Amino acid sequence: MMSSMEPEDGVLWRRARLDDADAFGLLFERHADAIYNFCFRRIGDWSTAEELLSVVFLEAWRRRDKELPADKVLPWLYGIATNVVRNQHRSRRRFAAALQRLPRPRAERAMADTADERLDDERQMKQVLSLLAQLPHREQEVFVLCAWFDLSYQDVAVALEIPVGTVRSRLSRARGRLRELVPGSGHEVESQRERAEEVPEP
Repeated sequence: MMSSMEPEDGVLWRRARLDDADAFGLLFERHADAIYNFCFRRIGDWSTAEELLSVVFLEAWRRRDKELPADKVLPWLYGIATNVVRNQHRSRRRFAAALQRLPRPRAERAMADTADERLDDERQMKQVLSLLAQLPHREQEVFVLCAWFDLSYQDVAVALEIPVGTVRSRLSRARGRLRELVPGSGHEVESQRERAEEVPEP
C-alpha cells in the first residue's frame, strides 16, 4: 500500500516522461506485482509471465512520452500488458536483447514458492483459461480486466483504447456466452472466477 508520503502515480509518470529512471523504477516497484499477476492469469505459466512482465515495463519506458491522466497509469500498464500477451511471441523476440540488460523484476520473489505449488497454480489457471478461450479475444480482454481485476469501465476503456460503451457491450456478451457455456444459473462461472482469484498474489 502506498503511504501518504510517497508521490502519486501521476507525479512519478511526469518525472519518468523527463527521463527520470528512478521515478520509473518506483512505478515498477509499485505495479510490478499487479502486472505480473495479470500476465500469469492470461498465460497460465509463471516463467512466461515473468518474461512478459519485463516486456511490459520495457515497452512502457519506450513509450514514456505518452501523456496520461494522473490516475490512469496502472490502467495504461494493463493495456500494454494486454497487447504484450496478445502478441507474446513477437513481443518476446522483439525485446529479447533489451531484456538481457534489465534487472530481474522484484516479482521474482514469488519464485520462492515450491515447484509443486507453482505447478498446481498453473494447472488451475489453465483450466480456467480453457473456458475463457471459448470467448472472442476482445471479450476475453474486457472480461478479465472487469471481472478478475475489478477495473472500472472507464479504466478498461483507457487500457484497451475503446469507448466505455464498447466495454459495457463486450462485458455483457462475455458474461452471456459464459452462462451458455456453463450449465445452470451461472454460479459455476463465478466459481471458476473465484478459483482464478485464489491464485497467490506475487
